[in-house]
Amino acid sequence: MIIPGARKLINRLIPEVSDREIGNPHIQGENIEVFPSKKENFRVINKIESPRDIAFVDGGNLELIGAPNFSIQLNRVYGAKWHNDRRITNKRLEFFSATYSTSLVDNQIQYKTIFELDSNEIKFRKLLPKEEDLSFAANDRSIMSGNQVADISRVSSIGRRFAEWTNATDLIDELNENDILMIDGTLQTNFTNESTYLTNLRRKAREKRVILCGLSKTSSLQTTTGLSLLGSINRLAEENRIEREWYYPFAISRATDHDVMIFIIKLSRNSNRIFRFEVDRTTFEELNDLQINEIFSTIMRNSNDLSFIGYPYGLIDADNMARVSYDESDEYRGIITSVLAKSGASKEFLRHIQAKDAHDILNMILK
Repeated sequence: MIIPGARKLINRLIPEVSDREIGNPHIQGENIEVFPSKKENFRVINKIESPRDIAFVDGGNLELIGAPNFSIQLNRVYGAKWHNDRRITNKRLEFFSATYSTSLVDNQIQYKTIFELDSNEIKFRKLLPKEEDLSFAANDRSIMSGNQVADISRVSSIGRRFAEWTNATDLIDELNENDILMIDGTLQTNFTNESTYLTNLRRKAREKRVILCGLSKTSSLQTTTGLSLLGSINRLAEENRIEREWYYPFAISRATDHDVMIFIIKLSRNSNRIFRFEVDRTTFEELNDLQINEIFSTIMRNSNDLSFIGYPYGLIDADNMARVSYDESDEYRGIITSVLAKSGASKEFLRHIQAKDAHDILNMILK
């Protein structure tokens, strides 16, 4: 047992984490305006009836078979439209992807990604991103991890990310003016060629006057005094006895790839959970205070499920329906393995798979 060591570690860490001056939000990037931390920034959400519907989009993926030079993945993207706590419509796109490395170009390995659906229907294929947009050089900074070349399985997941944008754009057709479209995560792009997809989504939402927003499950943002931003704002609310649901604007980003108002929101007085929340800036700046309250009230009314109170149930549903579980991955892995065997390519693929499966074998032995 190493309890004494753990005790000494915690005792040294406590003064470094204990509450001190909250400081101001610290968020880096171009064209960002940050607001100082103060109680006047809190806005209480008044619960009201609203005709607005709200749609949610999320995606998931899991590697089925992988090697240093290829990654075969199962991807899902799910979208659903809700009115308050009632789901109205939903649809799910499921597709296989394979990312593989090619010969050197300018002394750099190249990554390419291909997609396949079980269905050949054009209406489904148009929801996939363009394969040519998923061609990257290994030294592309947007896919690297520090100074390390990106792992191919991570590169393979970018296709699912792009598909979330295309499916969200398609979902706008089912929404009316003033409805809300919520993405799981931020409204910011990270990868080469990704901005085209967000730009298309943003333009279509603005044309139809749909409120485009994103809510993040987690946030690593900090304050200027080195504290968690969400923890600090929660503390500020407690110190000022703001006990109802609220939203708290803390920054505006006017960057081309991140044009948003940024908030922290609390969606239930019965929960201590708060979240980072973003709204398309152009659309938001056209709203009055009553319309802003109505938007937050609509989201709040979808956030009462006891499974995760204070978090939109539409995102819980989307996460569940888009998730690829490890249990079901065995079935799909069997399908891929069977196809390889029938094609006579198993031996060739296995040579490469064995380069990175030793951990899996050790885990099975140690079980």
